[in-house]
Amino acid sequence: MSKKSYDPSSVESAFYPIWEERGYFEIDGNRAIQKEGKNFAIMMPPPNVTGRLHIGHSLTFTLQDIIVRYKRMDGYKTLWQPGTDHAGIATQNVVEKQLLEEGTTKEELGREKFLERVWAWKEESGGIMVGQLRKMGVSPAWSRERFTMDEGLKSAVKEAFVNLYDKGLIVRGNYMVNWCTHDGALSDIEVEYEEHNGHFYHVRYPYADGSGHIVVATTRPETYFGDTAVMVHPDDERYKALIGKKLKLPLIDREIPIIADEHVDMEFGTGMVKVTPAHDPNDYEVGKRHDLEFITVFDEKGILNDFAGEFKGLERLEAREVIVKRLEEEGFVEKIEDHVHQVGHCYRCKNVVEPYISKQWFVRAETARGSIEKVNDGLVKFFPQHWINSYNAWMNDLRDWCISRQLWWGHRIPVFYCNDCGHEWATQQEEPEACPHCSSKNIVQDPDVLDTWFSSALWPFSTLGWGNGDPVMDKLFESDDLKNFYPNSLLITGFDILFFWVARMMLMGETFMGKLPFEHIYLHALVRDEHGQKMSKSKGNVIDPLDMVEKYSADALRFTLAVLAVQGRDIRLSEEKLELSRNFTNKLYNAAKFLQMNVETFDDLENITVTTDLGRYMQSRFNAAVVETRGFLDEYRFNDAATVLYRFLWNEFCDWGIELSKVSKESVPELGAIFKASMKLLHPFMPFMTEYLYHELSGTSLENGDSIMISRYPIAGERDMQIEAMFDVIMDAIVTVRRAKTLIDMGNQKIEEAYVKTDAVTSDAMDAYICRLGKVEKVGFVSDKMENAVSDVGEKVEVFIPTGSIDLAPIIDRLEKQNAKLEKEIAKLAGMLNNERFVANAPEEVVATNREALVDAQNKQRKILDQLESLQGA
Repeated sequence: MSKKSYDPSSVESAFYPIWEERGYFEIDGNRAIQKEGKNFAIMMPPPNVTGRLHIGHSLTFTLQDIIVRYKRMDGYKTLWQPGTDHAGIATQNVVEKQLLEEGTTKEELGREKFLERVWAWKEESGGIMVGQLRKMGVSPAWSRERFTMDEGLKSAVKEAFVNLYDKGLIVRGNYMVNWCTHDGALSDIEVEYEEHNGHFYHVRYPYADGSGHIVVATTRPETYFGDTAVMVHPDDERYKALIGKKLKLPLIDREIPIIADEHVDMEFGTGMVKVTPAHDPNDYEVGKRHDLEFITVFDEKGILNDFAGEFKGLERLEAREVIVKRLEEEGFVEKIEDHVHQVGHCYRCKNVVEPYISKQWFVRAETARGSIEKVNDGLVKFFPQHWINSYNAWMNDLRDWCISRQLWWGHRIPVFYCNDCGHEWATQQEEPEACPHCSSKNIVQDPDVLDTWFSSALWPFSTLGWGNGDPVMDKLFESDDLKNFYPNSLLITGFDILFFWVARMMLMGETFMGKLPFEHIYLHALVRDEHGQKMSKSKGNVIDPLDMVEKYSADALRFTLAVLAVQGRDIRLSEEKLELSRNFTNKLYNAAKFLQMNVETFDDLENITVTTDLGRYMQSRFNAAVVETRGFLDEYRFNDAATVLYRFLWNEFCDWGIELSKVSKESVPELGAIFKASMKLLHPFMPFMTEYLYHELSGTSLENGDSIMISRYPIAGERDMQIEAMFDVIMDAIVTVRRAKTLIDMGNQKIEEAYVKTDAVTSDAMDAYICRLGKVEKVGFVSDKMENAVSDVGEKVEVFIPTGSIDLAPIIDRLEKQNAKLEKEIAKLAGMLNNERFVANAPEEVVATNREALVDAQNKQRKILDQLESLQGA
C-alpha cells in the first residue's frame, strides 16, 4: 500500500462502473452463493423524475442499500427494484413555468404539443437523480429500471382502473373536494395546513320583514354569496322562536331561512352559523340533510361569478378586502376581530385550497377494508411498532379517495363517453373505434388524468409484471418474478408518506394480489440539522448530500447516516459527525498499512487455522461482532449495527489488536485474515473502502478479481471465552500500569518492576504484553496488597509499583499545591451558588456554567486526594 492516504473519489469513480457492468446488482449477480428458496425483494420509493437528490433521499437509499448488500452477501436471490415517478403536478408545474418564461402557455401549445414538451423535459432531467444515486454507491438492479408511465406500467394502471370501475369501486360524481385553483382537485393528504393570522368578520344579516337583524361571524366573507341558510342548535332557547324566519343577504337581498341543526356549537360565538353548502365541508353535509340549494360562487380558477353581483370577475382572495369595504359602507359590518386559524395550502404550489364541489373520480373507501383487516391480523410488521396506531387512526376515518386530476401530464383516465347515446365505459383499449352500446364513432375520452399516487400504489407488483402485457417480458421483468418477489420482503421509506403511498400500496396490493405487499415496513424519521431544525433553503441550513460525498466520501456519508438512524428518532446531522466517519476510514486505511508493513498479503480467514493467543482472541471478538451485527441488521437497527462495527474495528482491532501485535509478530498473518473478514462485515455500510482494502490485503485488484460484494457474509464461529478473559486482564493491566506510572511522574519512562493482583487465572504468556506495552522491565503477579508501593485499581486488576527507590516528596508537594488551588476555586464557586440573590438575578447560562465548573473542580480534587492517599501510604 504505497499511497500515504486513501483517495475516495478515484476509488468510487473506478469501482462503481465495474460493479454495474458485471451485473453484480442484478438478481443473479450473486448466483455462486445463492441458497435455494431464499429470496429478498425491496422496492425503491420512485423519486420524482425531475427531482434532485436531497438528504432525506440519501437516508432512504443508504438504509435500503445496506440491507440489500447484506442479503445479497448472505445468499439471497435479491431484487432491489429501481425506478422514477412521473410526478404529475410537480412535473407539469416545472414545464408550465418554462413556457411562461418563453411568453407562452400550455393552452396556446395544445395538449399534444405540451405533452411532447413534457416528455422531452423528462428525457433531459429524468436521469439526474439516478446519476446522483450512483454517487452514493447504491446497488439496485439498474437493468430493470422502471418509469411509472412506461408502456408496461401504463397497461397495469389501465387494468387496475378498469377492474375497480367494473366492480363499482371507482365511481364518478359531484363531491366536495379540496380544490387548488392552479392544480385542480387534491386528496385530503395533499393539503398542508398552516397557522394564519386572519380576521373574524361579524356581519349583520337583516330579517326579510325589516324587524331587525342577526349577527353572523365568518372568516370567509367572499363566500357569503353562496349562503343558503343560517343555522342554530334546536335546543338553543335563545333562538327557538327564530327557526323558520327569513333573512336577506347583505347587498344582494336574496332570502334564506333560519334552520335548526345539531351540528351547531351553542357555546361558540353567537351560536348562529351561516351555511354555505358549496364552499365548506361541514356545510356540505348540512346542505344535504336539509335539501338546501348548493350555490357555487366562483369558477375553477377562483374567479367570482354572477352570484357575487357587483363583485363578479374578481379573484376570490383579492375580492375579500373589496367586499368587506362595501359591507362597511352599507353598515353591514358589526365588528372585525383578529383571529388565528388553520388554512389549507396546496402541497405543491402553496396556493390556498378551497372546498369545492366538482365532478371527480373516486376510489371508494370500502376498497381498503381487506388491507385494514390484514394489517390488524398481524400480517405486516411495522418498525418502529407504533406506526400501526397512526395507520389505523387514518384508515378508520378514511374517505373516498379522489383520483382525478385536472392536468395533462399523467395517466389519462381510461373512460370514454358517447356523445350520441350518453353511454360511459372504461376500457384498456388505447383508442376504441366506436361506442359498444350504439356503435357511434362520436366518442370522447375523459380529459382528466389519474392522481400520481394511483400508479405508484401498484409499484410493488406492477414492476414485477402484473398487468404489463408481453412486450416488456424478459427485459424489465421475468415470468416468475411475482412468485419469487411478491409480497416484497421489506419497505423502507420516510414516515411522511405513510398515507400518501404506503397505505395505498397496501390497499391495491391486497385488492389485486390477495396479499399485503410487504412483510416488514420500516419508516424512518427526518434528517434535521445539528440543532434539530428542519432543513430549508430559507434557513440556509440545507446539507447537500453530493457536496458531502465530494468533501468526505460516499462511505463517510453512508456510515454517518446509518450510525445516527435510531428507530423512531429524528437524525441530527452535522459536518462534525461526518468528520468522525472520515476519521474512521482513515483509521482503517492506516491499520491495513501497518499490517502490510509486516506481511504483504493475507489469506481469507476461512482458509487458515488461527493458533496464536492474540489471533484466537481477536477471532473470538470478531465472532461476537458478527453475532451482534447480524442480529441488529435483522431487526433493522442500523445504528446499533454500525456502532458494533465501529467499536470492534476502532477500539478492539485498531487500538488493541494492532498495539498487541507489536509483541506477537507471529499473529500478524492471522490478524490480516481477520481484518479482511471484518471488511466483509462492514461492506454493506462502506462498500467502496472495504472493496479497496480487501483487494489490497489480498494482493489482488477488483479489475482482475471478484468483488467482495458477492462473497459470503461472515457467519460467527465459537467464541473462546477463556482467551477473552486472559486478554481482558492483559489490557486492563496495561492501562492500570500506565495510570499508576503517571502518579509518580513516570508515565513515558520505563520502570524496573510492577506487580499485578488479580483473581483471574494468569500465565507466563501475559508477561510479555504487559512488559512491552506498559514499559516495565519485569512484571510479577501477587495475591495480596503490597506495602510501600503506589497502587491503582482497574476493572480486573490492582497494580502496585514499589516506591523504595523513588523520591515521592516533590510529587506530593505538587499535588498538595494543586489541591490548595482547587480548594479556593471550590469555595468561591460554592459561595456564589449558595447566594440566593446571585442565583435569582444572574443569567441562566451564567448560573449553569458555574454549576458545571463546581462539579468539574470537585471531580479533579477527588482524583488528587486519591493520588495523595496512595502516595502517602506508600
